[in-house]
Amino acid sequence: MSELVLVANAADSTVSTFRVETSGTPGAAPSLTRIAVTEVGEGCGTFVVDPDRDLVYAAAKGDPPGIDVFSLERESGALVHLSRTDVASSMSYLSLAQGGTLLVAASYGGGTAQVFPVDGDGNVEEPTAEVSWPNAHCAAVAADGRGLYVVSLGADVVAQYSLSPAGQLSPLAPPTAEAPAGSGPRHLVLSADERVAYVMTEFSGEALTLARDTATGVLTPVGAVPAYARDRGLSHSELGADPVAGQLVWGADLHLARGGRFLLCSERTASTLMSLPVGEDGTLGEAVSLVDTVRQPRGFAVLADGEHAVVAGEQDTDVALVAVAEDGSLTELARVETGAGANWVRSVVL
Repeated sequence: MSELVLVANAADSTVSTFRVETSGTPGAAPSLTRIAVTEVGEGCGTFVVDPDRDLVYAAAKGDPPGIDVFSLERESGALVHLSRTDVASSMSYLSLAQGGTLLVAASYGGGTAQVFPVDGDGNVEEPTAEVSWPNAHCAAVAADGRGLYVVSLGADVVAQYSLSPAGQLSPLAPPTAEAPAGSGPRHLVLSADERVAYVMTEFSGEALTLARDTATGVLTPVGAVPAYARDRGLSHSELGADPVAGQLVWGADLHLARGGRFLLCSERTASTLMSLPVGEDGTLGEAVSLVDTVRQPRGFAVLADGEHAVVAGEQDTDVALVAVAEDGSLTELARVETGAGANWVRSVVL
């Protein structure tokens, strides 16, 4: 299997493209080779890939902030700039919906989530819907395109909407699912069957489990499990605190691995990656593995085989290739240079 991995280097305003090659030999580690570095918009911190059209939508800071659209050249790994759309505030998360015809964005600084139509050439048009939530950190879309979840770090809720093909939003009933007070919910991922959602919290460092009604899209909180190194002297954080200076929990990203049997979570103050087991009912168990990784691991991606992850650190110039064993054990295999301020990772199967 061959795969491309894209990594945003915010401090360099670049995206690195890596090629992953697997030998096909059971147990053999894949190779990770950087094949291209492309200049993108200032401080790029999030992007999303449309693999069907080989388009990359990348958020940029600056004055004004914007969303840049690139074509992805699969052979060389280079990104070719196509267009730019200015936006009111910089984006912290981008998702695609409705077969790539809608782009959904969350703005942490702007406290909003917006839906943008995308035309046949990939151009981003004026928004069709906007909702306000303090410190909106994630906008996740169900695969059927009908459910949109806005994770509000400032309000400690996951706001839940139905999303129409025309890009309109309608609140579900109830309109929010509650996270623990002061936990700072940050990122959300859905299980493959979309019956469960998992949320990583920034201030409490927990992985939250929420049951999802597939008929209505409504989320219901089920439980929470610590997802950080509890032997490193970390304390509960809060909005506005300096987590590094205060040795505070700083939860970041989460993704499912090994066919959904394990949930991986990153924490930035101690620079760790953790593996949590997922039960048959979707609930989470206590950690089975914890490894030190690149400094301040903000974003990572699990590769298509489900057995490896590429982890990016904001205070590191390398990415780490990590193996996820059958029992959920984590082992770092290699580090490869990427760029400064690496913070976002996505992959494309070739």
